[in-house]
Amino acid sequence: MLGTVAVQPPTSTWLPLPKPRICFPGKLSNSGASQYKILTFSLLSTFPHRFSLQTKDRFHSLVSPNASSSSSSSTSVGRAEYIEEPSTKVKFQTSLTLPECSSPLSLLGTGYREKVFAIIGVKVYAVGLYLNDSIFSKFNAWKGRSAAEIQEDSSLFDSIFQTPQEKALQIVLVRDVDGKTFWDALNEAVSPRIKAPTPVDESALSTFRSIFQGRSLRKGTFIFLTWMEPSKMLVCISSDGLPSSVDATIKSMNVTMALFDVFFGNSPVSPSLKASVANGLATILK
Repeated sequence: MLGTVAVQPPTSTWLPLPKPRICFPGKLSNSGASQYKILTFSLLSTFPHRFSLQTKDRFHSLVSPNASSSSSSSTSVGRAEYIEEPSTKVKFQTSLTLPECSSPLSLLGTGYREKVFAIIGVKVYAVGLYLNDSIFSKFNAWKGRSAAEIQEDSSLFDSIFQTPQEKALQIVLVRDVDGKTFWDALNEAVSPRIKAPTPVDESALSTFRSIFQGRSLRKGTFIFLTWMEPSKMLVCISSDGLPSSVDATIKSMNVTMALFDVFFGNSPVSPSLKASVANGLATILK
């Protein structure tokens, strides 16, 4: 999305948004990464946040450049603002508050996961990364870096993980799936990244697995993975909007780090998400 856009409050009744849709991580096929740019909007009283790096009356929000001029990917419904991930049409709130987080988290980038079945690529989930705004003040060393430089240098993503401010991934299922299938796919991505699991790691993985066993995950279900600090991650699942409680607490540095690496390591399961986040970081850190 290019330029500066003034977002006006809705003047007529909006139709309900379709339920956001996402899926579970696994091995990733080759997929083109959608590029994103930061867009500056005029601050509206209906919008719940702004990045701390901005002046008092400005804030940043991510929008896809694929949005047409006649149909912006930023929409307003009630008091919430949304950004549409262009490949899946899943809409993400630009700011949200999750259980046990000290302040609202801001959307930095979105992407999707594509899996190949019989040579046909199928998009299986969209995913968004949210950060506590205060985290950006810690990254002055990367000021002036391009999105390509950020994406190729793992040090900034490592620093995001190590910083003890909240960050969260939102996953929204795009199809019905049973909990065991979801866990198996997740475990397939995480376990190879833990070379020598300790008893603490095994216990954390068992806790993680238990919240999905025997559970039916319907299309549109939200799954939030929230890193409160490097060694502590909360798992929240909701089939009816944002979660109000925590389903499990994972306390294992190896497990939480492995899961972050699934999305932001050298072989991410969603290159489009990592590219979008790198683009957002490059714009904020100009």
